[in-house]
Amino acid sequence: MNSLKKVLAVALCAMMVLALTACGNKDNGEVTIKLTRASFNVVPDSSQVKKVEDKINSYLKEKGKSYKVEITEIAADEYVDKAKLKLTNKEINLLWTASWESGIGTNDLVPANSVKDITKLLEGTALYNSMDKGQWEATKYNGKNYFIPVYKDNVEGYDLMFRDAALGSFNPANVKTLADLEPLLKAAKDAGISHPFLTQKTPMFYRFYIDKYDFFTADSASNWVSIKRDTNEVICTIDEPEYAEFCKLMGKWAEAGYINESEATKTTDENMTQSQNWAVSWWTDVPVNAEASSRYGQPVTLQAYTDRWAHSTSALGSCYCITANTNDETAKACIDFMGLLYTDSKLADIYTFGIEGEDFTYEGNKVKKTDTAKYNHGMWESASATVVTPDISEPDNKADLYKTFNGSAQTSCAAGFRFDMTKVQAQYTACKAVFDEYGFVLENGGVKESEVDAKIAAYKKALKEAGLDEVIAEFKAQYDAFKK
Repeated sequence: MNSLKKVLAVALCAMMVLALTACGNKDNGEVTIKLTRASFNVVPDSSQVKKVEDKINSYLKEKGKSYKVEITEIAADEYVDKAKLKLTNKEINLLWTASWESGIGTNDLVPANSVKDITKLLEGTALYNSMDKGQWEATKYNGKNYFIPVYKDNVEGYDLMFRDAALGSFNPANVKTLADLEPLLKAAKDAGISHPFLTQKTPMFYRFYIDKYDFFTADSASNWVSIKRDTNEVICTIDEPEYAEFCKLMGKWAEAGYINESEATKTTDENMTQSQNWAVSWWTDVPVNAEASSRYGQPVTLQAYTDRWAHSTSALGSCYCITANTNDETAKACIDFMGLLYTDSKLADIYTFGIEGEDFTYEGNKVKKTDTAKYNHGMWESASATVVTPDISEPDNKADLYKTFNGSAQTSCAAGFRFDMTKVQAQYTACKAVFDEYGFVLENGGVKESEVDAKIAAYKKALKEAGLDEVIAEFKAQYDAFKK
């Protein structure tokens, strides 16, 4: 009998340990938040991470908080595998992720029931009030909040980018349609420029037509399906007259020598934007567009071509989530910590840049990272752009630029819609492969203008054979349910 009691006692202790591990830990009455994040700029230095952790916890104590953080940093190239293992072992409470991460991204975590619904926990908190309601609405899944977006450039829009040296007397402000570019492209071609219109070997319809369509998969290889904004319905995009019109223009330009054949064959030099061999390209609109000139090593002029849109994935390019195994007490501590992180510059700077004097210094009202920094993160994967101190290379009014950028965007009719492709995964993947064979070439000038209609017909036939009808039907069913 005594032996049985001992066995039961040991089993009970083991269950208690497991429960603590799964739901959140307490150390002398203090909740511990187990936070896991990726490191993109440097290989994690465990001793420096511990210094940062201690600095943060000391500050939290000053603020009268009854919790502390335990930070795990994983090198970006190992992040998915190692974070997934920690997630499986229930060793995480607060996890950094993104819509574009594979295996551990936002679209993986919700279907796997790996994240906690924090909708009610957010109500009335400093975290919720740290950004506008549209950010929270756009990041919902099935009407619920599971993710905490990093407040950065959280909307999507595109500009035309002009190399100043190629402009001559051409005025970018006069461009209302793509066809308006033709005089400049002809002049560039006549001047011997090899890539007058530089597509950067990427699908182009997706970028130039987001004012009319919400490409809600956020995958350019599946731009054959979208939601038409004026009807709020799921459609097959290549049936639209705009698609044929665009592909014909690209074909016409290629024949005229305005688009180099290397674009359609995906052989354009990766560093072409750094060269003098182009006149016009595209640029993803950001709050600080001045960085384009420094990035490409030459003066460029940007002209907005589309509106900015807040949609289902634009605000999830960097975010955090609270894991499903986290108990409510620890989850509330996570919400409180993130609220402080998103509103307190001192905490945000420590968490982003590390230890002052070792990893960074302040120069006036700017941050300068040291050459010997052992801890080094970007604002975009750390905390809100409104509180992280600007880098030495950034403008003083960075916070205002981000607020204006995000606040002036339109919210898509499909914001918050998430497609579960489980039922049609094979067909969806097959259709993406068809795009690589047909769509990419059509959109990069690889088909003569006179042959575009026939090529689109062949493209549609191949898509149907791959399972397009089943995919569209499933998209429609889910979107109709979402609208209700």
